[in-house]
Amino acid sequence: MFIDFAFLGETLLKLGAALPVTLGLFICSFILGGALALGVLALRMSHWPLASGFAKGYILIFRGSPLLIQLFLIYYGLGQFGVIRHSFLWPLLREPFICAVLALALCTAAYTAEILRGGLLAIPPGQIEAGQACGMSRWLLLLRIIAPVMLRYALPAYSTEAILLVKSTALASLVTVWDVTGVAQQIIQRTYRTMEVFLCAAAIYLLLNFIIVQLYALLERRLTPHTRQNPATVSLKPITKGE
Repeated sequence: MFIDFAFLGETLLKLGAALPVTLGLFICSFILGGALALGVLALRMSHWPLASGFAKGYILIFRGSPLLIQLFLIYYGLGQFGVIRHSFLWPLLREPFICAVLALALCTAAYTAEILRGGLLAIPPGQIEAGQACGMSRWLLLLRIIAPVMLRYALPAYSTEAILLVKSTALASLVTVWDVTGVAQQIIQRTYRTMEVFLCAAAIYLLLNFIIVQLYALLERRLTPHTRQNPATVSLKPITKGE
């Protein structure tokens, strides 16, 4: 197959122009989903059965149904309710970008809540008891011990969820959000050069995910300094008798 490098360069420039939309989808849904996940986590860990049951139901629904269906229900379904169409939220909810962010955030919040719950349950009870013995208040205990240790345990799975979220933003093109995938489909409709265009789009998503992996690796090194071997503290081989 002949490779037209001029076409590839032109396609990369056009797809790069749509990159801010993809980044906007990811950043907005990542922040909103993280905030929602903390709320769902609080309800999930609650001793009140009604709150815990609501969180379990939320997680079951959004983890058990396809993200594409959730996106279509939000984009096409909310407009079917007159109460929503006549509310102050309608100018926002009729926008494809807002609907895509909402669908992505609601879905990732369910997964993130379970990831954080796993990290929370993995905290050794002795660390919390030690903080309480030192006279730490509840908020200080949360900030100094619980949150850092929970994030440390949850970080590997959380980084995977972030990568999946980047790839899930491609679904927004199905509701007329012109992100990288949406612009790629437009170019294909005009040129019928599917292979080259999707290779360029895949390269952009690959670069984004590579950057995210590096950022999470940097954060993991910051959170786990004790796992790095310090040459100054490496023990020497003990001298045995006869040497």
